[in-house]
Amino acid sequence: MSSEPTLGYEVFVSDPAPMRGSGELPNGEPRSYQPIATTLVHGARDAVLVDPPLTAAQAQAVGDWVQASGKRLTHIVATHGHGDHWFTADVLAGRFGAQVVASAGAIGQMHGNLAAREVLWDVMWPGQIPPSPVTAVAPPGNGISLEGHDLTLVDVGHADSDDCAVLHVPDLDLVVAGDVIYNGVHLYLGEAPGDLGSWRKAVDTVSALRPTHIVASHQNKQLDDDAERLVAETRQYLDAAETALATYETPVAFFDAMVSLYPERLGRTVLWVSAQALYLVREGGDPVQSLIAAWL
Repeated sequence: MSSEPTLGYEVFVSDPAPMRGSGELPNGEPRSYQPIATTLVHGARDAVLVDPPLTAAQAQAVGDWVQASGKRLTHIVATHGHGDHWFTADVLAGRFGAQVVASAGAIGQMHGNLAAREVLWDVMWPGQIPPSPVTAVAPPGNGISLEGHDLTLVDVGHADSDDCAVLHVPDLDLVVAGDVIYNGVHLYLGEAPGDLGSWRKAVDTVSALRPTHIVASHQNKQLDDDAERLVAETRQYLDAAETALATYETPVAFFDAMVSLYPERLGRTVLWVSAQALYLVREGGDPVQSLIAAWL
């Protein structure tokens, strides 16, 4: 494995795209999505892009950023199946002649999110998402090479969705964590199982890689990427959410409690979606239908 000092990374944070949906949040705020972070891991000549954004406009801005870097884009990596981290992969792959890769589990989840476009994603962002065929392949051994440096997709199981992975870049002491770790943004709990133990195990897997830097794919761009802080804060949030779920009887009370605990965190619309979905399922609702109802 090469130890040349040419490897680096940069992060582009796309501001939340306008989002269609019904109603306001319980505190009267308008609905707004989360910021989306896309990472460029680069060597002297080549680069790998991780978690491309949601809309065509966001992809144009990210593509211009990549082009300005002067690097040759060889791969586009999707860490998991949520469409806001890969729906524009095919557009960017075509622009730069790059190959799209993901873990086998993530590819399965990508097909599910593609099937949900008509009833969910395109309802919230009508006319803004480009055609998004699933073109990702699973690389041999879940690894790719960037100018002799190893980049590895590490499967971590369920976090904010099933079959999540993170990209480990040992020569940078870096983990690009997708949605396993959040940074100053409310966690999306809407697809959580009966408890949050599986997400805690995913966080433990990231921590065991002993990174110095973690890039969260939903982040407040004013914050740093210190791995120790991000791991600790994600664990604390999961603990707080589980306590609130056991304490409060309604989604509004849960929402209010989490906003009170984390007043500086971005992404309150996703917090409200999570609250509605969790409590609908608690009342016996179908998980898929409850999730769609919570988003829309």
